[in-house]
Amino acid sequence: PSRWRCISPRLVDFGLKTMTMSKKGMGSHESASAETTCWVTPKAIPHALGSFDLDPCSFTGHPWPIAKENWCLPAHDGMAEPWHGRVWLNPPYGQECADWLRKLGDHGNGIALVFARTETAMFQKWVFPRASGILFLSGRLYFHFPDGTRAKANAGAPSCLIAYGAANAEILRTCG
Repeated sequence: PSRWRCISPRLVDFGLKTMTMSKKGMGSHESASAETTCWVTPKAIPHALGSFDLDPCSFTGHPWPIAKENWCLPAHDGMAEPWHGRVWLNPPYGQECADWLRKLGDHGNGIALVFARTETAMFQKWVFPRASGILFLSGRLYFHFPDGTRAKANAGAPSCLIAYGAANAEILRTCG
């Protein structure tokens, strides 16, 4: 539909990814020294998108908190608690990602950063029919480790920002 625009500024985010069995990173392109690896959104992405009220998928010790309120387990379960305001969502990448996008769609006010896997059931059910806009990012993102240092390898797949709500779609259209 005409509401979908394909523009390519270089920005994106990737909140938290936990792996307990593998020592490989996102997309198996980055070796990690620990069994649990958190991937942090590059600072420039949320900065270009304005202020957020809530990040329901943050983690303790995030080097640059993205929202005014950043929920971390075990104190807050972002899937179980009701959301408020403008939400930044960099959900866990995996089967549960669809549940997070469904919840953001129900909430109706926020921006999510996910892999641009447009062929998946997740996109067909929770993105295309419900989102207000999508920004496909140029190239592949380089996420950061919890201490803020950039990973040596890229994420291994293209990413996109998904807007829920007309104001968020306009922000994606004009964020540069």
